[in-house]
Amino acid sequence: MTRTPTSPPQKDTAPARPAARPQRDLFYLDSPLTSEIRGERSLMAFPFFALSKTAWMKPLTYQHANVAIEVRPSAKGVATIYDKEIVLYIASLMAGKIERSEEVGQDFIFTAHDLFSVTGANHSARSYQRLSEALERLQGTQIKTNIEAGGEGEEGFFSWLSEARLHYSKTRSGERRLKAVKVRLCDWLHRAILRDKQVLAYAAAYFQLGPVERRIYEVACATAEEGRLEIDLATFRLQVGYQNPLANFRAAMKAIAQADAIPDYQVALVEDAEAEEPAEGRGRGRRAPSAKVIITARPKALSEPSGEDANHLEA
Repeated sequence: MTRTPTSPPQKDTAPARPAARPQRDLFYLDSPLTSEIRGERSLMAFPFFALSKTAWMKPLTYQHANVAIEVRPSAKGVATIYDKEIVLYIASLMAGKIERSEEVGQDFIFTAHDLFSVTGANHSARSYQRLSEALERLQGTQIKTNIEAGGEGEEGFFSWLSEARLHYSKTRSGERRLKAVKVRLCDWLHRAILRDKQVLAYAAAYFQLGPVERRIYEVACATAEEGRLEIDLATFRLQVGYQNPLANFRAAMKAIAQADAIPDYQVALVEDAEAEEPAEGRGRGRRAPSAKVIITARPKALSEPSGEDANHLEA
């Protein structure tokens, strides 16, 4: 009996589908941050951000010695000291990459969850809304300065972020879930961190400070030589970026010195009753006594490792 040969079973020639990856892996995340928060020295020393929790719609200017800064608001206002938290987070991610000898570009991708965990923000819907508004201000604020970065100067204005995007996914119910934040850091700050390597560590308690206290801490870290800074009150007001009258700043400094809550530093306001300083907007009325601010580094605890306050990146 002859058997008719049968054809071999046909194989499925359709291309195989790649194995599904978790949504988190769709982005090559630069977060979470595994090192401490750090910032670039010039951004600590000088007033680039508004000391406000609400929208600040007026331009900011700083002109002292040989440093000039002009900051113009967007339709949403000037980037604030709280928006600066995002810049610090990006700078810290970048510093970590440099230390690990990784390729360092200007694009960074991170999750809001990781950012909030570092800065101490809650993970509420309002925090995500604030994040969106902060990114818009960082991208829209225009900055012009004669401070050189990476051995190069710039003419004209730049923004902290040349690109800022929030990437969402949707659940079956149609709810949006934020997956990642993608930003592109401006050339000026990228050069400063990459080439100048003037990067300083921040105390973890920085994020619990108010706006003025944050600036006092930053100025102290960036400018206190051998752990001490002595400066007249009027000049210090300019460097902090305090926009209200000098009399208000004097009252604020008295309260801050009394509270003694600046991390790593002690602040004193010393007034000279014999010397007088101009009273803003008072005409020929009584002038306030001259005053100076003295900031000294707190003695390091015996349990703390020794080392310089400035953490310079290795070349």
